[in-house]
Amino acid sequence: MQKKLTITVDEKVYEGLHLQIGRGNISQFIESLIRPHVINKNLEAAYKQMAEDEEREAEALDWAEATVGDVSNETR
Repeated sequence: MQKKLTITVDEKVYEGLHLQIGRGNISQFIESLIRPHVINKNLEAAYKQMAEDEEREAEALDWAEATVGDVSNETR
């Protein structure tokens, strides 16, 4: 789920974001910069939490089983 956040930046930073990143891409750009600094860095705990999500694991298994045959058709 996404949440809306209002921030204040210098006018030149604001203009630069619009010129360099583009109006529709600013949120994604800022999130990609900030995410590594605020999301849990403990991968083991994160993987454990993902594994406990039974619906997600079932979807991942379905995807893996559906694509495993594709490997045998690739040329070497």
